[in-house]
Amino acid sequence: MSLENKVAYITGGTKGIGFGIAEALVKAGLKVAISGRKQTDVEKAKQDLGGDNVLAIASDVRNFEDEQKAVEQIVATFGKLDIVIANAGLGKFAPIDQLSLEDWNAMIDTNLTGVFHTLKASVEQLKANKGYYISIASLAGTNFFANGAGYNASKFGVVGFTQAAMLDLREHDIKTTTIMPGSVTSHFNEHEPNEADGWKIQPEDLGQMVVDLLNLNPNVLPSKIEVRPTKTK
Repeated sequence: MSLENKVAYITGGTKGIGFGIAEALVKAGLKVAISGRKQTDVEKAKQDLGGDNVLAIASDVRNFEDEQKAVEQIVATFGKLDIVIANAGLGKFAPIDQLSLEDWNAMIDTNLTGVFHTLKASVEQLKANKGYYISIASLAGTNFFANGAGYNASKFGVVGFTQAAMLDLREHDIKTTTIMPGSVTSHFNEHEPNEADGWKIQPEDLGQMVVDLLNLNPNVLPSKIEVRPTKTK
């Protein structure tokens, strides 16, 4: 895929992995739309990214109408949409007997249903432009762990959803990949990044991975990518 004049949309693009991907795509010369639930957050991220080729959108992926409006705004601003990166997500961790209904629903609605909403809202643009759809899953999408039942369920779902969608979308010349990171330096689960996170995958590393995917030969499709830190602490 030639990146010249391409337009990308990244959900959860205000910080962490989403911001790292947005930063890499802006540097690669793409026009980039980022979304988050709070307008103040997306406006600050837009300012930090710089340039006139960044669009800040307030959208909650749990709400399909929000995602529809986001795609409409992107097309109205940039004329089209080529690349969609479904990144928005959250984690709530507790033993299953203590996991609340609210936390379960928040994870499923955001991490899994939100990924579907983003694709559903953008798929016609991707079909028209022979685009690329990428979901950010997790190694928790194949590796279960104690206190992670809700998060595991959501990320196992994202992996299954994206791989099945890949088989559907390839018939429309749309490439589809799910990226499954391990430990990443980010604000996930209310963590504040610090020097002790140096051993982890950095958001900019995943940004470069996305750029590399977009630059691959059109005949090549890495449909599922597991990525880990080289070392553990």
